[in-house]
Amino acid sequence: MRGKLMFITGLAAGFVLGSRAGREKYEEIAANAKKVWEHPTVQEAAGVAQAQANKLYTEGKERLDQSKVGQKLHASSGKSDSDLTTTTDSLAGSSSSSSTY
Repeated sequence: MRGKLMFITGLAAGFVLGSRAGREKYEEIAANAKKVWEHPTVQEAAGVAQAQANKLYTEGKERLDQSKVGQKLHASSGKSDSDLTTTTDSLAGSSSSSSTY
């Protein structure tokens, strides 16, 4: 019971302090966050992270395709390799085909 009371007290205090800061403070925080996000260094880091994620995705997909589990999936799904590649590549954001499913 004491924990719940402390939690509710914390929520109330946060609400009061937050509402006193008001919309102006929120707008200031949002503008600063946008400025940081649009900074070239941050965008470069985001690009590097995205490239690494795509590389890991591709490597994982290739490993799965070469494994026994991947071969079983190919055999049991009834789809050709090109269908599977198009589907999985579209999940990564780089579809090589215009077919829809």
